[in-house]
Amino acid sequence: MYEGRIRCKELLDKIISAEDAASLIKDGMTVATSGFTPSGYPKAVPLALAKQAEEGRKVKINLFTGASVGYELDGALTKTGVIARRLPYQTNGDLRKALNTPAIEYQDQHLSHTPQQVRYGFLGNIDVAIVEACIITEDGHIVPTTSGGNSATFVQEADFVIVELNTSQPVQLEKMHDVYIPKDPPNREPIPIVKAGDRIGTPYIPCGPEKIAGIVITDIPDAVRPLAPIDEVSGAIGKNLVEFLKAEVAAGRLPKNLLPLQSGVGNVANAVLAGLLDSDFENLEFYSEVIQDSAMDLIDAGKFVVCSGTSLTPSEEGLKRFQDNIDFYSDKIILRPQEISNNPEVARRLGVISMNTAIEVDIYGHVNSTHVMGTKMMNGIGGSGDFTRNAYLSIYTTTSCAKGGDISCVVPMCSHIDHTEHDVNVIVSEYGVADLRNKSPRERALEIINNVAHPDYRPLLMEYYEEALKVTKGAHTPHLIGRAHDFHKRFLETGTMKIKK
Repeated sequence: MYEGRIRCKELLDKIISAEDAASLIKDGMTVATSGFTPSGYPKAVPLALAKQAEEGRKVKINLFTGASVGYELDGALTKTGVIARRLPYQTNGDLRKALNTPAIEYQDQHLSHTPQQVRYGFLGNIDVAIVEACIITEDGHIVPTTSGGNSATFVQEADFVIVELNTSQPVQLEKMHDVYIPKDPPNREPIPIVKAGDRIGTPYIPCGPEKIAGIVITDIPDAVRPLAPIDEVSGAIGKNLVEFLKAEVAAGRLPKNLLPLQSGVGNVANAVLAGLLDSDFENLEFYSEVIQDSAMDLIDAGKFVVCSGTSLTPSEEGLKRFQDNIDFYSDKIILRPQEISNNPEVARRLGVISMNTAIEVDIYGHVNSTHVMGTKMMNGIGGSGDFTRNAYLSIYTTTSCAKGGDISCVVPMCSHIDHTEHDVNVIVSEYGVADLRNKSPRERALEIINNVAHPDYRPLLMEYYEEALKVTKGAHTPHLIGRAHDFHKRFLETGTMKIKK
């Protein structure tokens, strides 16, 4: 079952049950785990802890992860009231409901910031790290499974470590990991990545047998999520983006094989990457966070020569394809800690082209990627800010409308701002491209309204802009502060941003 996976023989005596491992977690502890959108996260121990809580055990923890994780961790622990504080990112429905009440305190963070803030001591002591592994080496080091996340720093900083050895995860993952932890100021050195495919670390997380308190054997697979089919809208966004990139090449602002690409996670992001399949672009490099189905499609087509990320997050079909061809993919895929995959220094050096998704954009180029109607947290900022602020070219994609047309994704003023006008270069919807470079706020407003907004909302947006321009006497950023959120107010009152006749 696990023969050959625990190569450090002295650790065989530390194999324990998930229940015994859960009992090591005490009330008030900070528990830091592996996992990233949602891959490579511990499952058996959290389920055991949730069951203990359900049976009456009083235990509350602070839960830190790499990014989003599966139901066995976020969902089960939320439902049983175990989580008191959570960071830095999530996508679980039950957790989302709870953190939008006083039940759970949630800190939304740039994903490259979390590990260094842990090492700096900003987030308090890490009592225990729980890490999913496919192998434990001869020296007691940990080979992660399908994600790098924050695991390396969590293991380094934790008082003790619990390992979930997952026998459903292939041992060939060892070939994909490249673990590197930067030194902290004042001793930090340049991260020696100059090409997307550079390997700079070890295929394991340094640990040692003395730090491992227990090993739990499990075979629970990652809870992969289906990806929606590429529909007409997302397909149009992908085509518009490809045409924009082709024009950049023609203008001499990008090389023929572009620059390393970064893409966010989700259905629209997956569709945007898929748009490159039918393009003439070749010899592309990917330096990003999440490797989804479309990235594997591009590897299969010979268009991606290297894929660097921090997690593998395929659909069920994509996971089977990956496992059936793992030796082929292992030569193309590198999994790094998120502090390296999302590192501002590396993104700036490589000239990454960032492509992320927005909940809403406003007419002056600000982007909201986290809050619905400005108050309700959706998922979190993730890595979008890490890349946006340091990209060679920062692009945001959005559908022009949501909720069947009742919500315009282009508004006069964002209800919450995660990415300012200073960082956003380009916005793409199914209707076109707004190139915001070298444009004043007044010029950006016209560019966004005319090229990105849905035709049904363009008159309303133009009416707002023209009145603001008149009232402010042509101010640098014409806003009617009292009316800036009329779109949001109208939706909250009537269920649509449209003006009902």
